[in-house]
Amino acid sequence: MRTAALTPAARHDALTTLERSTEPGGELDVLVVGGGVTGAGIALDAVTRGLRVAVVEAQDWASGTSGRSSKLVHGGLRYLQMLDFHLVHEALTERDLLLKRLAPHLVRPVAFLYPLEHKVWERAYVGAGVALYDVLASIVPGNRALPWHRHLSRSAMSQLFPDLRHDTAVGAIRYWDASVDDARLVTMLIRTAASYGAHAASRTQVIELTRRSTGAVDGAVVADLETGRRITVRADQVINATGVWTEETEALTGGAGGLRVLASKGIHIVVPRDRIRGDVGLILQTEKSVLFVIPWSRYWVIGTTDTPWEHELTHPVATAADIDYVLEHANAVLADPLTRDDIIGTWAGLRPLLQPGTKAGTSSAKVSREHTVASPAPGLTVIAGGKLTTYRVMAEDAVDFALGDRAAALPSITDRIPLAGAEGHAVLQRQARRIGATYGWDRAMLDHLLHRYGSLLTEVIDLVDADPSLARPLTGAPAYLRAEVVYAASHEGALHLEDVLVGRTRLAYEQRDRGLGAIEEIAVLVGDRLGWTPERRAHEIASYTARCEAEEAASHEPDDAAAEKARLRAADVAPLHELTARG
Repeated sequence: MRTAALTPAARHDALTTLERSTEPGGELDVLVVGGGVTGAGIALDAVTRGLRVAVVEAQDWASGTSGRSSKLVHGGLRYLQMLDFHLVHEALTERDLLLKRLAPHLVRPVAFLYPLEHKVWERAYVGAGVALYDVLASIVPGNRALPWHRHLSRSAMSQLFPDLRHDTAVGAIRYWDASVDDARLVTMLIRTAASYGAHAASRTQVIELTRRSTGAVDGAVVADLETGRRITVRADQVINATGVWTEETEALTGGAGGLRVLASKGIHIVVPRDRIRGDVGLILQTEKSVLFVIPWSRYWVIGTTDTPWEHELTHPVATAADIDYVLEHANAVLADPLTRDDIIGTWAGLRPLLQPGTKAGTSSAKVSREHTVASPAPGLTVIAGGKLTTYRVMAEDAVDFALGDRAAALPSITDRIPLAGAEGHAVLQRQARRIGATYGWDRAMLDHLLHRYGSLLTEVIDLVDADPSLARPLTGAPAYLRAEVVYAASHEGALHLEDVLVGRTRLAYEQRDRGLGAIEEIAVLVGDRLGWTPERRAHEIASYTARCEAEEAASHEPDDAAAEKARLRAADVAPLHELTARG
């Protein structure tokens, strides 16, 4: 099946479909609000049931929580301590589905060490927990996707992670989970949904939820933030999948009730791979959260924190205190301590945690990650909570709930729908050597490309065949090809420079200069594809530069309030409307 490209023309067609939904016979079956992993999953679930579906996102795809996670697909080992066996088994089932069938190009195995401080009781206690983790994974039908855990001596542990302080552990348990580029997962979900007929429009904000005379929600008014155009949309069902914006979106009905969501901030730091000697990841218990040291491509990702967030929801940032906390706990086990000078990037995200009956002041770390579906008004379904790994189950539950009695006749089939780039991925892997010889790409570059695109690498190659200069790496960011930047605009829905540097690549936090050393080259490549004038290119460069400067300034502030003030000095490239409840 042909994979749909997220082009400006496709976005225009999607908006036209939304506009025509008010005409006889044009009503949508489902309008999905929110373009994170849950909303994207819902769009795919609904369209593969044969429904007429549209999905809108106020910012770029995955610009919120879904692009700012720990980038792990995992069962949640720490949830075993909470005796949440159902959640762990559910997540492990989804992890293995992604690894084996749905997205083997995007999701990759990664080994972790759980260091042990005590020879007897801790090895027995932790070992029993990890063994249960593996047993729950083995209940999944089919062959195991990942190896069983192993107990390691101090010597074996040191061989795998030489920079782990020998005095901090008597040995370790090695177990397996998986990692994923979260933003790319969302992009592939949206493209897969669009390939089956879903209409997708980013930078399109719901500013009102409309109702029939009976009080049932029957659609929305959306604003195209690129042009200012407003469109009334009619839909039989509206599904709110806006994460930490859940309550703000619910309020657009003018009614009361619905789900309450607690925003919890988690930050990560990025350091070069050669700064820490190790071949596997680490998982460490802290007094407030779990800290991961995750091997990722050319660097390490270290995080996270878990602190209540009470500020605006669009631009959470890492403060100096957040960074110091992560450094302190990582350095407690590293033989060669990290300093702030080692950090090449940071990001911060907000977890949407359910708070049913939660009392004020309750620690967000104790709120369940289980998701919940509700209907605060007829015609409106709301889903919140959950985690990246279980997006598919969340999507299925949300669509089942919205359809009600009709769901039995249209069951979900997304457990059998590979995502864009999955089909044929194994073939491209076997052809990698020939492809590399043809285009001058070494093994590391081919691994990078196959991990990002899977079998869709053929589309990137088509661009290179049409313009051989695109086969070269970016001058100021050699980890990426010029073709990848063009592809982000031609196939992956990037509308702005920040979409390319933050969502389609990871240059915003994997290079010390946040990609500014390549900004001129990227602006020309993207601008030529999107038809930008010189003035538009200059505006895009200025906007992204201001964002980088604001985020850097915020990372030196002592607390959230001061960091928020510093970050908000940079204006958004496509500002959101301020949401207000209907009167």
